[in-house]
Amino acid sequence: MRRRKTAIFFLVLGIALSAIAIALNVGWILLNLREVALLVLGMIFFALIITGLILNTIFLLREIRRNEQHDAFLNAVTHELKTPIASIKLYLDTLRSREVDETKRRKFYDVMSADSDRLLNTVEQVLLASRSKEARRTMNIAEVRLGDVLRDAAAIVSARYHLDTGAIRIVETGDLRMLGDAEELQTVFVNLFDNAVKYSEVEKRISVRAKPSATGRKIDVILRDSGIGIPSGDVKRIFKRFYRVSGPASKKVKGTGLGLFIVKSIVEKHGGKIRAESKGEGRGTTFIIQLPRI
Repeated sequence: MRRRKTAIFFLVLGIALSAIAIALNVGWILLNLREVALLVLGMIFFALIITGLILNTIFLLREIRRNEQHDAFLNAVTHELKTPIASIKLYLDTLRSREVDETKRRKFYDVMSADSDRLLNTVEQVLLASRSKEARRTMNIAEVRLGDVLRDAAAIVSARYHLDTGAIRIVETGDLRMLGDAEELQTVFVNLFDNAVKYSEVEKRISVRAKPSATGRKIDVILRDSGIGIPSGDVKRIFKRFYRVSGPASKKVKGTGLGLFIVKSIVEKHGGKIRAESKGEGRGTTFIIQLPRI
């Protein structure tokens, strides 16, 4: 009985309070039309404030993500610089402190040379990334045969990783000439071939097809690898500066997150476009580059 009375009391109290609230609101609106206009303005300003807070939060989240990428970049660069320097120092100390036979000596020289190349490559990546933001930087524009650029880039990467003959297969259709900076274009394909090799766990096979576009005014270069692939959510982000694909397979490969950013910057400076496609992890990646033709 007591519980029933309590329930009825709170039910009546709720109904009474609701009725009073409705009556006050209706009466306030009817008697204070002037205040209604102020209410509407207040709601508009409130909406603007909320919008500003949301935009500010989004900006802060982006800055936090960018700072995290910067930190990851600094850690990666530090590792990429420190590791070969430490290796070179170790071998130099060994050569200086003890007698080493000629076979081992040559092997040490080969390792030190490879570490020096790795060190130089890291420094060049950072310098290229900084230069890519210079809109007015002049390029050495000349007529370039794209097939020659592709073959030179393939030779550099094949020598760097001691690839078998035919690991990078290039098929060229037609006379593919363009106006561009041969050195920078070579950097584009060296970076793409380098990535394809580094992110291929077992079979290192890269196929390149260069041909005129359907209109004949462009050159289409289609580069396919048999690597670890790219998750669908990362395909559009891989060209951002400092961005590196997350995942256990990607973490095995060290890098600065600058390679594809540099590639896109150079391609766009030449009036071209680049995009990536992948059917998912473990299914390889395809890069489609389109460049103006003469």
